[in-house]
Amino acid sequence: MSQAQNAIKFAYWVPNVSGGLVVSKIEQRTSWDIDYNRKLAQIAEKAGFEYALSQIRFTAGYGAEYQHESVSFSHALLAATEKLRVIAAILPGPWTPAVLAKQIATIDHLTGGRVAVNIVSGWFQGEFTAIGEPWLEHDERYRRSEEFIRVLKGIWTQDNFSFKGDFYRFSDYTLKPKPLQQPHPEIFQGGSSRAARDMASRVSDWYFTNGNTVEGIKAQVDDIRAKAAVNGHQVKIGVNAFIIARDTEEEARAVLAEIIDKADPEAVNAFGDAVKQAGQASPEGEGNWAKSTFEDLVQYNDGFKTNLIGTPQQIAERIVALKAVGVDLVLGGFLHFQEEVAYFGEKVLPLVRELEARAKAHEAVAA
Repeated sequence: MSQAQNAIKFAYWVPNVSGGLVVSKIEQRTSWDIDYNRKLAQIAEKAGFEYALSQIRFTAGYGAEYQHESVSFSHALLAATEKLRVIAAILPGPWTPAVLAKQIATIDHLTGGRVAVNIVSGWFQGEFTAIGEPWLEHDERYRRSEEFIRVLKGIWTQDNFSFKGDFYRFSDYTLKPKPLQQPHPEIFQGGSSRAARDMASRVSDWYFTNGNTVEGIKAQVDDIRAKAAVNGHQVKIGVNAFIIARDTEEEARAVLAEIIDKADPEAVNAFGDAVKQAGQASPEGEGNWAKSTFEDLVQYNDGFKTNLIGTPQQIAERIVALKAVGVDLVLGGFLHFQEEVAYFGEKVLPLVRELEARAKAHEAVAA
């Protein structure tokens, strides 16, 4: 396997939703508008990021007053770049697989095969209620998502596709043109519940997990990969991290302290209540945020837990430690996106590649 294939990959959260990625009143020099995001996508591509992940929200809440729709926004970012791959977040329910399959196939042709999807099963009941969508029980949401993915793959890879599921039915359907990407555009999903991990081990190309310690992530990776092997399936792992890279560790820790000190308690607690209620509805009574503290919840997806906070050298070493336990991609959030993505590309990423090359050379000598 070449160094490029084996190298850990990097993605960033697209700020197409207002309020930034921390529920805090700290200054965030980040904008949700298209001009800011086009420039950010170009900076990220130049910095060495392979992916960007757009967010899907239909209603305001937890500091997110405005939200651009994910698929059309992703297309705009793809049009502004040449190599960057953009992952559009999708909610089964509001989207049907037939419409999404056609949307993504078209965008794939318009952008030279650079679009992907992230299937979000849903955690925000108030959002579904507001737009008149039925709110399914926890494991039912994942059953629907799994059918959604099976249908997407079928439409994208087969002619005369038929499917009879509990949520979706297709009869002799042929999509033309099919996507450029073979066998199909990449399919990502998230979640930490048993249902989410089991689904990933059967159908998803990529599994996103919330931020966690190296030990916590290793346990998840081992679990998913063991189950995937039994299913004759392979799945890659991405982990969320809120990245605070500064010239000194003291500076980085001071930024984290200020974020938490200026947190919006009402919004953080409301978000915590919603996500924990969603997780408690799972059979095992746990979800993504089951063990999250107030401080963890200040960053939507437990990004502080991954501890990519410190100097470029410290962060690079922690990234390589994540890779060593099976992580294939780091999904980064930042306080000031444009400046910090550029800084990451200049200061951190070269150190990661250097450490990867050193580890590879060491393995070759040992062999």
